[in-house]
Amino acid sequence: MARYFDVHPVDPQPRAIGQVTTMLRDGALIAYPTDSGYALGCRMDYHDGVDRIRHIRRLGATHHFTLVCADFSQLGHLVHLDNSAYRSIKAATPGPYTFILRALPEVPRRLAHAKKKTVGVRITDNRVAQALLHELGEPLLSSTLILPGQTDALVDGWTIKEELDGVLDAVVDGGEVPARPTTVVDWSQGYPEVQRLGAGDAARFE
Repeated sequence: MARYFDVHPVDPQPRAIGQVTTMLRDGALIAYPTDSGYALGCRMDYHDGVDRIRHIRRLGATHHFTLVCADFSQLGHLVHLDNSAYRSIKAATPGPYTFILRALPEVPRRLAHAKKKTVGVRITDNRVAQALLHELGEPLLSSTLILPGQTDALVDGWTIKEELDGVLDAVVDGGEVPARPTTVVDWSQGYPEVQRLGAGDAARFE
């Protein structure tokens, strides 16, 4: 049974955030809010986390996982950024964008795309997610919480608790959040290519 944390969406309670991050360090898979729906998340070095996420979402081997970062400095330790990408991505974050870039050696090989050696990275401006990330001190390996057969992310914690109580370790309920996908920008070839239009303004990368 998943532990349920009812967290204030604007001013998250430090005690609850601390309890969740302790669970993450012990190898937990959680559901938590972002600015584009709820996401599944665990630590990068939790080896079973990828398999558990794939099982819940019924994902194939080519799915791009996302590393959700606390800030741009953390993001820069995970992916290769040339000067152009550095300036453009820094100006757009935090915000509803996911960037696909070539992974640096700090990213475990099992998390990068098998052929392209790329990984998705993003910085959310959701207050609860930011509190978790800063307390944890490292990115969260994440995937948008879209259940099999559905097209939109789940947007409230209690529904997730009812749907996935037996397969998650914790649900962090930070209130209802928008079901708006991120804009996905592939920068792995040295220039921006918009792969999916979402909440983020794509014009700045066209």
